[in-house]
Amino acid sequence: MKSEKIFFLVLLLTFYSLHAQSPRYKKFGEPTSHDFAINKYDPEPDSPGAILYESGNYYAKSVGIRIYLVKEVYRKIKVFNAKKFDYSDVTISYYEGNGRYKEEVLEYEAITHNGTNQSHVPESAFFTVEESNTRKSLKFTFPNVQDGSILEYKYTKLSPFFYDLNGWEFQHELPTIYSLFQTVIPVNFKYNRILYGDQKLVINNTALKKNGFKLPDDRRVDSEVHLFSMENIPSFSEEDYMLGKKNYVSRIVYEPVSFKSFNVEWKKQVFTRNWNDIDKLFKEDEDFGDQLVRKNYFRRKLPKDILNIENELERAKAVYRFIQNEYTWNEQYFNYNVNVKEAFKDKLGSVSAINLSLVNALEAAGLKAKPVLLSTRKNGLPTKVYPILSNFNYVISVLMINDEFILLDATNKQAPFGIIPFRALNIHGRVMDFNKGSYWMPIKPYNKNILFAHSKILADTNGHFKGVVNQANYGYIGFEKRNTIEKATLQQYIKTQENKSAGIEVENFQIEELYNIEKPLKENYEVTVEPEIIGDKVILHPFFNKTYISKNPFNLNKRNYPIDFGFPFTNTYLVSIDLDDKYKVEHLPDSRSIKLQGDDGECSVTYIADGNKVNIRFNMKLNSYRYAPEAYPALKEFFGTMVTMLKDEPIILKKI
Repeated sequence: MKSEKIFFLVLLLTFYSLHAQSPRYKKFGEPTSHDFAINKYDPEPDSPGAILYESGNYYAKSVGIRIYLVKEVYRKIKVFNAKKFDYSDVTISYYEGNGRYKEEVLEYEAITHNGTNQSHVPESAFFTVEESNTRKSLKFTFPNVQDGSILEYKYTKLSPFFYDLNGWEFQHELPTIYSLFQTVIPVNFKYNRILYGDQKLVINNTALKKNGFKLPDDRRVDSEVHLFSMENIPSFSEEDYMLGKKNYVSRIVYEPVSFKSFNVEWKKQVFTRNWNDIDKLFKEDEDFGDQLVRKNYFRRKLPKDILNIENELERAKAVYRFIQNEYTWNEQYFNYNVNVKEAFKDKLGSVSAINLSLVNALEAAGLKAKPVLLSTRKNGLPTKVYPILSNFNYVISVLMINDEFILLDATNKQAPFGIIPFRALNIHGRVMDFNKGSYWMPIKPYNKNILFAHSKILADTNGHFKGVVNQANYGYIGFEKRNTIEKATLQQYIKTQENKSAGIEVENFQIEELYNIEKPLKENYEVTVEPEIIGDKVILHPFFNKTYISKNPFNLNKRNYPIDFGFPFTNTYLVSIDLDDKYKVEHLPDSRSIKLQGDDGECSVTYIADGNKVNIRFNMKLNSYRYAPEAYPALKEFFGTMVTMLKDEPIILKKI
């Protein structure tokens, strides 16, 4: 007992001494001379700013008859280059809810320091934005941001949700010199604490505070104190073709394990269970399992001509199209208060409402389907070590037919059968089979994703080349373009395609099969190409059409995170050039190819001159779509060579 008290005293002294060290923290509104003296962060000299110090202090507090989780957050930021500094806007998100249980943001304050001049953010400059029907955010912008400015802000969040403590992110888009996180929580709340990322803790201390928490009825219980800190944390930048940053950013997560009521006669509530417990929980849940026993309802709603289709695959496709067309997605993911019958009547629903309806409808049509729990790419990968329900924020359907597993998501009206939205392509999901037990399955993307373009141009008398381009977009490539058109309009999309770029004019742009989503999206247009003329040389770049990848996405010296394209894809461009006795070929680029290791990918280009004709074939296949960081140099070279083939190797002609 004595050693525990000594340890706790040492821990508290450490905490307060860390706050008291003048180079890091003195008092809100009073930056130190050391803060003003810092004019760059040496490990990242080009960074436009740095977080000098930040702290999170989470603790329990009795307010009336209720117990709340209090989150106190403080952050102090130094601006080195105001022109490149994009972090003057601050957003504090919180749960508003629809009932009496909600979060509140209190005691918020922000100051811009320029030497001895202070610019306080006035109350009128803090404004609330509705993010969804359950979430809001408090936003503000620091004024008078200049080179050398110090930005300070703090706020307190009051929350009734101890199961949603979350944790603390130590790593941000700006480098951080020092980050401190403390929790003081009654022992009745048990959590697993999980450290993510590659940064090391410099402080990782735990102590027991006897009788540290006072209940509303004046009884006292012990509190558990945890103190964590990191220092000199590098900035984190999201790179092209990576999964969500939550998988890699350095952070500590508090996952709820159990809660023991403060009333002795009440039972202990356990959050973390094995999968058998979770299966039972979901099976009996009114928002999930109870919504999967509506087969008879959907059997009455499905048209008879769909139910009478003999071929199972064709029947499944018809059911999928029916649900897809009946519903409009309300932009919500996995949510509670789901009622598939009401959603069907309203023709509006969340991801879970629509895809649980799809499972019911497939089963009603005599097909075998199950729901699949997963996490979106942005939400991070769910752990397989033990079930953590907060890891999952999405649900899709898996259809088992002809010894094949077909993933389905009916929330997007542009998605062909068997293609789930890109946001859901996140490695693995949990199939909820309430009869045989749930199990993990890989989330595999549709694999026939092709852009095929055939261009035919003819030399004109005025020195231009004119012709037509016919393009077909299969799989995810067509899906992406249909989504782009839906978000804008067909006319706006055509306008962007017809925008004249240097030496290229596109006219009469037409789209075929826009609404027949099971077929490739076709784009046809007329093109006029104006080659570059240098002396008696005519410089013609043959890949004038918009290519799927037009620049090398990999430009770092080293990549620390896996590369994930989401799906494999193929690009094929055929170009036929008729010189019409007006030019002769003086130089053709070399035909060549480059390969990735094994069968991961290949890129080749072939040039053939035949009389007055030049025929070119470019083909690029990326068969694998996930790569370890060690593959980065090879991918960097592969895509660099590909872009060189497409953009930097012209044909040189000479007038006859």
